[in-house]
Amino acid sequence: MTGAAASADRFSLPGCPPCRLMATESEAPRDAGDRAKLVANESAKLTATYVNGVAIAILAVGGLAPVFSGRLAGIDFGAALLGANLLLCATTSAALNWLGRRILRTLR
Repeated sequence: MTGAAASADRFSLPGCPPCRLMATESEAPRDAGDRAKLVANESAKLTATYVNGVAIAILAVGGLAPVFSGRLAGIDFGAALLGANLLLCATTSAALNWLGRRILRTLR
């Protein structure tokens, strides 16, 4: 048994086919056009993931953290200020999530 096959068997679950660690020859890009398409798709997915992560961070840190920290510290920021801040962060987060979805539409 080769090193790669032994490694694949070691990480397989009972009753499941062995996991493949490397692409087979038939799955490799056939020409430069296929490779460019693959690279463009992966780049678009990475960019969309990054944009979505920023959207989540804005909502969590900018919108929700002040609400919880104010409550826990006993500080009253005022409902209007907290509501406006939460609305702004939620809107920004939704817009960034929409942008990430638009980026994913560019997949070929």
